[in-house]
Amino acid sequence: MNTRQIAYVGVSVALLAVSAWVTLPIGPVPFTLQTLALAMLPAALDRAGACVSVAVYLLLGAIGLPVFSGFSGGIASIFGPTGGFLWGFLIGMLAATTVKELLPAQLPLLARTLVADAVLLLISYACGTFQLMVIGSMDVAAALLVAVVPFVIPDVVKLVVGAQVGCAVARAAGRVSRHA
Repeated sequence: MNTRQIAYVGVSVALLAVSAWVTLPIGPVPFTLQTLALAMLPAALDRAGACVSVAVYLLLGAIGLPVFSGFSGGIASIFGPTGGFLWGFLIGMLAATTVKELLPAQLPLLARTLVADAVLLLISYACGTFQLMVIGSMDVAAALLVAVVPFVIPDVVKLVVGAQVGCAVARAAGRVSRHA
């Protein structure tokens, strides 16, 4: 990684932390703006930068820095009922950036990013629901009703906005042409 890539990763980690602090507690899974920040990364960064950003964010939270929702941090956040969403971000980002790179380059960047972001969200939902089921002793229907259903529409909106912002950042950084 060069200096510019390291700076982009640092800014991305900061955006993930700040987006987690915007929290509405509406049950065991809080509403945050993390999905919006995550949705930017596949367009704005390459695979390594996006994945490193999420990994550093998770590492900072795991060691106790208050970067998770509600200004929380610590390993218990990752292994608690909603921690699956957190580690799902990393697995989802790896899958999303891989999907984006496998899609034909002739497709507009926004289209490739939206598909990648959908993959990211589905993997995060799956990991988060699984951990909530295990830790919270819930069946799949109950976990989905608490952890996924209330968030689908807001998350789709955040994905669309985040993808558009990420594409704008990529264009401004000179990573793609104005018409991509």
